[in-house]
Amino acid sequence: MEYAKHEIEYINEFKEKGYTSNFRMVDSLLLEINSKEKFKPEQIFIDQEMRFEGMSNPSDASILYAIKTDSGLKGTVLASYAPTGNLDLAEFFKEIPKSNNKNH
Repeated sequence: MEYAKHEIEYINEFKEKGYTSNFRMVDSLLLEINSKEKFKPEQIFIDQEMRFEGMSNPSDASILYAIKTDSGLKGTVLASYAPTGNLDLAEFFKEIPKSNNKNH
């Protein structure tokens, strides 16, 4: 049986597919670190999402998003849904229109 991959292994696979941009939350917007472009939820398109549970504590969940922006940038975002996770980031992804999510 193949072991479950870790988030970093999937991130590396997405990088090989061109998802090379890095993002972080700044003032309720998603900031692309290199270009300094800022994005609202409606400017983000989710190509894929993968859910992970913590090995020792299933409530330590995270979701890896492979996204692209309306300006053509592609990258990954790892959002933690653990009790200590970034609630702003979780809220941001909830605000992305369902029509922008290939998984829905």
